[in-house]
Amino acid sequence: MTPTPTLTSPGVPLAKARPRPNQANRPVGRGSYRSADLVGLLPTLVLYGGLILVPIAIAIGLSFYNWNGVGALTFVGASNWSRFFSDSIALHSLEVTFLLAGVSWVVQTPLSMALGLFVSGRQRYRAVYSALYLLPLLLSTTGIALMWQALLDPNFGGIAWLGTHWHLSFLVQNWLGGNSTALWTIVALIAWQFVPFHTLLYQMGRRQIPQVLYEAAALDGVTPLKQFIYVTLPQMRYTIVVSSTLMIVGSLTYFDIIYILTNGGPGDTTRVLSLDMYQAAFQNTTFGYASVLAVVLGVIGIVVALGLVRLTGFGSMASQREGVA
Repeated sequence: MTPTPTLTSPGVPLAKARPRPNQANRPVGRGSYRSADLVGLLPTLVLYGGLILVPIAIAIGLSFYNWNGVGALTFVGASNWSRFFSDSIALHSLEVTFLLAGVSWVVQTPLSMALGLFVSGRQRYRAVYSALYLLPLLLSTTGIALMWQALLDPNFGGIAWLGTHWHLSFLVQNWLGGNSTALWTIVALIAWQFVPFHTLLYQMGRRQIPQVLYEAAALDGVTPLKQFIYVTLPQMRYTIVVSSTLMIVGSLTYFDIIYILTNGGPGDTTRVLSLDMYQAAFQNTTFGYASVLAVVLGVIGIVVALGLVRLTGFGSMASQREGVA
């Protein structure tokens, strides 16, 4: 009896499956990918345009008008801009703003880096310290300002009490009311609040450095100091750029803590440009001139951010992780 041929029998060809129409090798146009990208980015673009671009355009347009917030707009051309370049108070506020930003960077960067490297260890107690460092970051700026305002009171504050009972006379002074101490006190309080955030950035940056680099350096007899200079700093350069950009650009817009603690005083020692803008708009009701100050702050922030990106090569950043393309 002749056996029935099967699919696996010799000489019997296997049936080839026909490709389905949707599986045919048809070229996909680039336009479809671009359309999908635009659809995915549309919500972000709408939010960005409505919350960022439109207010910027309104501020630029309003800078050419006089407006008290209630009446009709009066076109004045470039007179508001001419007033800014001849306004000694605004120019002094700009100087204070730059000084505050520069000193804040000088103070916060080494502290944040040192704490970030310390808490990047895997020991359990360092995790506890990390949680403690985060406490100032969790508090509101208004609450921090009111708390330190009470502590720094020269008559009834906790700092003055410590100075009196511990015989440390330099602590008993008007920290927020002295021309020589007000700005530096503001710098210290800002650092106390924001150093924890930048500590987190440096902690994450340090943990991303391959451990094999330190092991190789140790085998070559490199000291810990040279490891920090030739291994840690180059590997964390992008973290330093990100932290510095956020720190400096953020320093340009400090307002609430200065408004509560000193209101720009004593005199105009701590009068930054953001506070000058607030007073021009809501105290003097000159919204056109306040728009000029807002545009100046925005332009300075954009220039600083782009300058840091271009000078440090951050725009062409490549991954520094092992095995990551």
